[in-house]
Amino acid sequence: MRDGRDEASRGARSAPTRAAAFFDLDKTVIKKPAMVAFARPLYDAGFITRRLVVRAAYNNLRFRGVRGPDAERMAKFRETGLRIVKGWKASDVRALVEATLPERLERTVYPAALNEMRGHQRAGRPVFLVSAEPEEIVVPLADHLGVDHVISSQATIDGDGRYTGETGSWIYGPEKASAMRAAAQRFGIDLEASYAYSDSATDIPMLECVGHPVAVNPDRALQKIAQTRDWEIRRYVIDKARPLTDAEMPGLASS
Repeated sequence: MRDGRDEASRGARSAPTRAAAFFDLDKTVIKKPAMVAFARPLYDAGFITRRLVVRAAYNNLRFRGVRGPDAERMAKFRETGLRIVKGWKASDVRALVEATLPERLERTVYPAALNEMRGHQRAGRPVFLVSAEPEEIVVPLADHLGVDHVISSQATIDGDGRYTGETGSWIYGPEKASAMRAAAQRFGIDLEASYAYSDSATDIPMLECVGHPVAVNPDRALQKIAQTRDWEIRRYVIDKARPLTDAEMPGLASS
C-alpha cells in the first residue's frame, strides 16, 4: 500500500479509533479495467500493438458477463500482462498515465463513486483505493481522484527501472482483505465500523472484512451473495451529459 506512498505493513500499530472506506477500482470507481482504459494511450505511445488493444476490449466485454472473472482466468491474464510489459520502464508507464489521466477519467469514472468518497471524507473517514492494478497506474489515478491511501499490486523492477516480468505482490481476492487488515492495524482503523465497495464476487473477502459491505453493479455471483446476506446494493452509471468538477476530482484542477 502506498501513502505518499509507503507500505501499509510498516510503521507502528495503533488502537482502532475510526472507520474508513475501501473502494475497489475496476468497474467500481471506473467503468472498465484501468489497463483497458489506458490501452489507447499505450498503443499511441508504441507500448502495445493494435492486436493487444482489440484483445483488451474483447476481454473487457467478456468480463462484463453475469459471472465475472474467476481466479484462474485472472491469474492467466496477470501472467500474460507481465509478459507484455517485460522490459518496459516503469517511469515511462507512470508518465504516460499521468499525461492522459484527465481525458481517460472524464470518460470512465463514476460520479456516484466520487460523491460517495467525498461523503466519507467529510465524515472523517479516510478513503482507500484497493486494486490488483499496478501502482504505476493506481497511484497517479488516486492522486487525481483525491483518494487518501492506495493499496495496489507491485511488479518486480530491475536495477534499470524496467519490469522483469515477475510479480512483487498481487493484491487480488484474499490478498485484498489481508492488505486491508494490515492497513487497519497501521492507521488505527476499526474495520467493523468501516465500509467496502466492489462489483465482483472475487472481492467477497474484501467485503467480508468490514461491517458495511456495498455491492456496486454486482456480477451475478456477488448479487446473489449480497441479497442472501442483506448487503447494500448500489447502481452506478456514467452521466455523459454532466462533466466532472474539480471538487469531485481534485487532480483535474492541477492538470
